Amino acid sequence: MKPIPILLLAAGRSRRMGGADKLMQEIDGMPLLRRTALRALKVAPVIVAVPPAPHPRHDALAGLPVDIVEVPDADEGMNASLRRAVSALPDETPAAMVLLADLPDLTSDDLTLVLGAIDFSTKNLIWRGATASGHPGHPVVFQRALFPALLELTGDTGAQSVVQAHRDRLVLVPLPGAHARTDLDTPEAWADWRAKRQ
Repeated sequence: MKPIPILLLAAGRSRRMGGADKLMQEIDGMPLLRRTALRALKVAPVIVAVPPAPHPRHDALAGLPVDIVEVPDADEGMNASLRRAVSALPDETPAAMVLLADLPDLTSDDLTLVLGAIDFSTKNLIWRGATASGHPGHPVVFQRALFPALLELTGDTGAQSVVQAHRDRLVLVPLPGAHARTDLDTPEAWADWRAKRQ
């Protein structure tokens, strides 16, 4: 079977960061985007959706064996990135993991856990990371039967409508703590996360 690639969505504008780029914030001596890409690369091939060059996010990914997909219409919202990334998937890809780049607590082990839950012998179409207490989060794996629906999405809602339409064929995969839901969208969230980490 062909590998299940990771679609790393990193073309958004960080509108809530007061002018800073959340994906270029440094953690462990490197931009969050590079850190997330490295964790994903330990698990699977990675396709990264980013704004068109020149852009600092290209520099953050320099030297990494990822496939870059530029998203000239990123201002539309997350689904522009999702459409571009899905369109870049190799033929006959059995499924794809959608990973947001601003989830700093997700580890390579977490991604491996979600991928390990996939069972194509069942009726399930979606495998989704969740908190330890069972709240749905990220990452989310979509079986290839759902790719056409993902390619039709518009706006900034992500794939929630696709997930809801197939919630009876969805498996939640509990991950440690709040790894699946801790995202850093604002300066306040960054300050709080860094304070808790020290």
